[in-house]
Amino acid sequence: MTRTAARELAVLLSASAAPGRAEEAAETFFEPEHYQTLASEGEQFADYPDERQMDYIRRLNAEVDAHREEVDGYVRLHAHGWRPERLSRTTAAILRCALCEILYIKDVPTGAAINEAVELAKKYEGAETAAFVNGVLGAFVRGRETAAGEETEDGTADGPECH
Repeated sequence: MTRTAARELAVLLSASAAPGRAEEAAETFFEPEHYQTLASEGEQFADYPDERQMDYIRRLNAEVDAHREEVDGYVRLHAHGWRPERLSRTTAAILRCALCEILYIKDVPTGAAINEAVELAKKYEGAETAAFVNGVLGAFVRGRETAAGEETEDGTADGPECH
């Protein structure tokens, strides 16, 4: 199983987990007997994650759980009129996972997090949602760069460093 496959499982787990219950949801989701029943649902469940992938899935879901309000705030800011509560659970999970990868998982390049999120959105939600996900994540990254002192189009630096 690749990190891409582990990320997909993390998104699916995040979409199914109640806020504040990521660890409990992971225990149920990855219980071997339960996981075997998922094999008929799709190829993403064909292989059981190894220890490294499981660590990544748990870490990503823990970050989503710990920073849910923060990343939902970024979605509200950059989704122009869309609140996370109005998005499908899968779309919201894709955005939350990608934002947490960008913000908190330093060994994931920003471009990879965005690309993987767009591909997951295409797979589970379609091209229109993939474009939406790309737009939200792109706006977030551009906003961070500008806030960190990158020059804007008019040549000025704008805003304090983003945390």
